[in-house]
Amino acid sequence: MIGDMLNKTRKAKGFTAQQMADCLGINLRSYRAYESNDRQPSLQMLIKIADKLNVSTDYLLCRDYKNNAE
Repeated sequence: MIGDMLNKTRKAKGFTAQQMADCLGINLRSYRAYESNDRQPSLQMLIKIADKLNVSTDYLLCRDYKNNAE
């Protein structure tokens, strides 16, 4: 799910959850809800997250893997 990918990618890029929340202009609790799959980011927020992590939205949505499997 998206939360697992957010967590994995954020850590690989060397960001803390607090740094991500600050960059996105949301509180830490809201960001952690994305990573725990308790809440889904809006399309606009997903784009901001992808831009901050320098990855595609498809990557965060695990769509790159589906395309490679075909």
